[in-house]
Amino acid sequence: MNNIADILIEALPYIRRFYGMTIVIKYGGHAMVDEELKTAFAEDIVLLKFIGINPVVVHGGGPQISQVMDRMGIRPRFVRGMRMTDQETMDVVEMVLGGKVNKAIVTRINRQGGKAVGLSGKDGDLIRARKLRIVHQADENAPPEIIDPGMVGEVTQVNPDIIDTLTARGFIPVIAPVGVGEAGETYNINADLVAASIAGALSAGRLILLTDVDGVSDPEGTLISSIDADRIGRMITDGSVSGGMIPKLEHALSALQQGVGKTHIINGKKRHALLLELFTDKGIGTEVTV
Repeated sequence: MNNIADILIEALPYIRRFYGMTIVIKYGGHAMVDEELKTAFAEDIVLLKFIGINPVVVHGGGPQISQVMDRMGIRPRFVRGMRMTDQETMDVVEMVLGGKVNKAIVTRINRQGGKAVGLSGKDGDLIRARKLRIVHQADENAPPEIIDPGMVGEVTQVNPDIIDTLTARGFIPVIAPVGVGEAGETYNINADLVAASIAGALSAGRLILLTDVDGVSDPEGTLISSIDADRIGRMITDGSVSGGMIPKLEHALSALQQGVGKTHIINGKKRHALLLELFTDKGIGTEVTV
């Protein structure tokens, strides 16, 4: 029992520090697939709300989209790792993200005693977006390649009124990363980007990105518990950081530039990863600071 008491006492200063704070959590990866992890995540979110923190969840759903497309006989196309999103694909994306996936997360949180409400970026004009245009140049001697990903967008504006209203009334917003363009068209947007943009608009104290790795590691494979913008730049330049971790760090830095206090990149495959990162002295992931 003493060990349990010690854990609670260790958490106390962090609970006091985070009381009343808005924390945006990007929920994705294996944590959205494994049943035990899905329940643990919902428990973490409900606990945060009950101790006076305002969690806002932004979720992904790439694997679920691919499963539905496969059942419908729609073959996905990827260019440089990005899903090409024509209108038929966008219909599936909106149906899966804003419907099946979103409501499953809402239901699980509510079953744990929370009051979650599902939203997409189209609700309350929450996320305004425009078409994402990508220019890729393999090297300085090659002509630039313009990639048209279809109905893939980037955030132009976040209108957080609906989130503020819900959180003030005790609800937990769960947001699908879908935005709306000037002509009412729907755009599929990267969930990390949406989470960073919403965190900035809310002046959130923390942004937490769940992924399938422990965080940022040095060239020897040792987890880096805290990293700043300067070190991130050096590691990207020398190749110590590569692949999918680069855009995650770029979104983390973007959130910091928008006024978010700190960003955490943690391994969602660990049970109760949110609590372990926020309420223990060592944490379990990488904390990104200015």
